Amino acid sequence: MPNYRDDLDRVFHALSDPTRRALIERLVRGPASVSELARPFEMALPSLLQHLGVLERAGLVTSTKVGRVRTFQLAVDALTPGADWIGRQRLPAERRLDRLGDFLTPDNTKEN
Repeated sequence: MPNYRDDLDRVFHALSDPTRRALIERLVRGPASVSELARPFEMALPSLLQHLGVLERAGLVTSTKVGRVRTFQLAVDALTPGADWIGRQRLPAERRLDRLGDFLTPDNTKEN
């Protein structure tokens, strides 16, 4: 299980940065070259490449290089481990809230 936890840590770390989340949002629409990805950001290209490297090491994106052009794309099912983990945490919390709701709801079956 340590590998799962390490992988999940890398995913959440990668998604903790707003620039990296914006890159993911762009890549949801399809593959893009580094220069295309860099266009909306006011940062040096090496800084953007560092962000892309974090995303790639986390397994969220993959890249291919043809000639001098590197293109990034969202990895298939890249966000599934994070979504699964969040879902598993939400279920027990929802059950607790349901029990609290049951406790706070007046019992309408009692006669006055």
